Amino acid sequence: MRKLLIFALVGFFAQLVDGSLGMAFGLTSSSLLLAYGVAPAVASASIHMSEIATTAASGFSHYKFGNVNKRMAILLAIPGAISAFVGAAFLSNIPGGLIKPYISSFLLLLGAYIFIRFLLTTRREKDIASSGNAKLLKKRFLFPLGAIAGFFDAIGGGGWGPINTPILMANKHTSPREVVGTVDTSEFIVTIAATAGFVLFLGWEQFNWFWVLAFVIGGVLAAPLAAWLVRIMPAYLLGVLVGGFIVLTNLNTLLKAGGVSGDISMGAYLLVAVVWIAGIIYSLRRNRKGIS
Repeated sequence: MRKLLIFALVGFFAQLVDGSLGMAFGLTSSSLLLAYGVAPAVASASIHMSEIATTAASGFSHYKFGNVNKRMAILLAIPGAISAFVGAAFLSNIPGGLIKPYISSFLLLLGAYIFIRFLLTTRREKDIASSGNAKLLKKRFLFPLGAIAGFFDAIGGGGWGPINTPILMANKHTSPREVVGTVDTSEFIVTIAATAGFVLFLGWEQFNWFWVLAFVIGGVLAAPLAAWLVRIMPAYLLGVLVGGFIVLTNLNTLLKAGGVSGDISMGAYLLVAVVWIAGIIYSLRRNRKGIS
């Protein structure tokens, strides 16, 4: 019961962040499961199964709040679904012990990227981009972006948001809330494709339904709140918080896999924790002063 509550809380806060930033549900959940010693394929499969419910709830909530660009969602989802299925097949046929350090390294790098990106981000400027401007994004740009993000989402248990969201936000034709809502909504299709791949290549028996249920409970409860928060809440602090958490969690997995001694591990944890706390303080002060 205690573990169910912990996982449900992680699912709640992961979806709260994901629905507000357009990223981090899969990364946060994968990092937790890998830290528990779960094989990468089983972790990714269980997370994607739970994300069928959480992304459906999140997508519907964003749609109701007017945060979704339908055209962009479709152009991302089609290639993303195909490559996610391929990624699931790839991960399912690789020994868990062999690939686990590489997956943790990938997640750690994405966590560091999220941390740094939002550390250097100030409060979002007025949401001036219109839905019509997003039509200027071409298929030749959205198709490969969706394909790359879908593949890495399947093999890492997360990656759809961290790859799509910052690239789309950097484009002058898109608005931040529309990017977050569109990425979260299109992820529903990608999640179904990845889950189908894991079911086909791993089998139903490899899914841990306890984890699936816990993440679903927390994620579905958080989805409407996150869709509302994205309209009113600055993302910089959430990004710094979740980025540091992902780095710290996957650092633990990597140090254990490398057989690093306790003293060195403790020093590494303390260093990352100090940088994380300093980043939070810096971000708060920077935004309080209104530095652009």
